[in-house]
Amino acid sequence: MDQLRIGLIYGSVRDGRFCDTVAGWAAGEIERAGGFALDPIDPRMLGLPDWSGRRDGEGVAAFRERIDRAEAFVVVTPEYNHAYPAVLKFMIDCAYAEWQAKPVAFVSYGGISGGLRAVEQLRLVFAELHAVTLRDTVSLAFAPRRFDASGRLVEPEQTTAAMAVMLKALRWWATTLRQARAVAPYAEARA
Repeated sequence: MDQLRIGLIYGSVRDGRFCDTVAGWAAGEIERAGGFALDPIDPRMLGLPDWSGRRDGEGVAAFRERIDRAEAFVVVTPEYNHAYPAVLKFMIDCAYAEWQAKPVAFVSYGGISGGLRAVEQLRLVFAELHAVTLRDTVSLAFAPRRFDASGRLVEPEQTTAAMAVMLKALRWWATTLRQARAVAPYAEARA
């Protein structure tokens, strides 16, 4: 079977964001797992409109096309003030049917909670979009302390093991849902 197309979604646009380090590590682990074609989706590079509510234009159309092509997602999200960032909600809301019947996994980071409060809120959002969120996540508490200056994990054993478990589940869900969508488009199930 062909490689599974994974959209690796960066959940932050802040200056000096730590998301680049975490997403870089996640990308390396996804590539190391093999069998995935990775599409990094960074909101800084999307050309999306401002957050005034507009959901049209070339940038949005190109983003929706990338979400539509992807067969699974890994969302890298920080936790800001006990929630996920506004840019992530804006990106999610720019598409609808493109998310449906596809699995979503999370790599979160933050302070003591490791971003888990953001993930729990994102589960509610993705459920409304008919996406399947994975139980297995990777959570990085006090993330800046977990990486060295070159972006490598310090004491990586537990975290890389958690990532391997998550990617194995993501592969199963992506393969299963790919086959299901080929037999019957999800829109038909809702008609």
